[in-house]
Amino acid sequence: MDTPASRRPVEIRHAALDDCGEVTGLAVIIDVVRAFTTAAYAFGAGAQSITLVSGVDEALQLKAADPDVLVMGEVGGMPPPGFDFGNSPTRLEHAPVAGRRLVQRTGAGTQGAVRCHRAEPMFTASFAVAGATVRAIQALEPRTITLVATGHTWGDEDRACADYLEQHLMGTPPDPGPYLERVRTAVAIRHHDPEAYDTLGDDLDRCTRLDAFDFAMRVRREGDRLVMRKESRVES
Repeated sequence: MDTPASRRPVEIRHAALDDCGEVTGLAVIIDVVRAFTTAAYAFGAGAQSITLVSGVDEALQLKAADPDVLVMGEVGGMPPPGFDFGNSPTRLEHAPVAGRRLVQRTGAGTQGAVRCHRAEPMFTASFAVAGATVRAIQALEPRTITLVATGHTWGDEDRACADYLEQHLMGTPPDPGPYLERVRTAVAIRHHDPEAYDTLGDDLDRCTRLDAFDFAMRVRREGDRLVMRKESRVES
């Protein structure tokens, strides 16, 4: 009989945007500020699905092909012309997206998902869904897990989330305080003038709300598209 004690220990690896194309096996694509916090809040507001894309034109083409589709995301932190929403969890928290299909394009998070073309299964993550993500992964009993921190190489918020997830996955849940403080510190360094980014202060509050939601965000390949949906809570 296979028991937890008899299972092979999980191997946890780390990757970034520049090398995640080589990742195989289970991958967790992390973008705390703000793509996959925004996605979590969109699902919390009732979004049906979110298609992840790398380009602005691709996002707008999907919207043009289906008037029921809404597009969210950013280039350089700001929503491109034609997008319905930017990359703000604050704006998505109460947005009228219930039952709607969304398309998301960002400069880091969605790029990581698209580049991980060899990974399967795939989840996206932020602190907002950290606990549910760990439970969903553990239910699959993978032999290897790659945590992909998609943020800039000099940013620390995604690595903080990766480190936090790793401790949980290794069976040693840590005090979340220092990890969440790393997010706040990283954002303070990167965006020393918060006035330049609309809603950044409110967004940071949501980006550091640990386990705001009880669902994981699973990405599956449907034809030539990457489609993300929330998965119900998995009990530990």
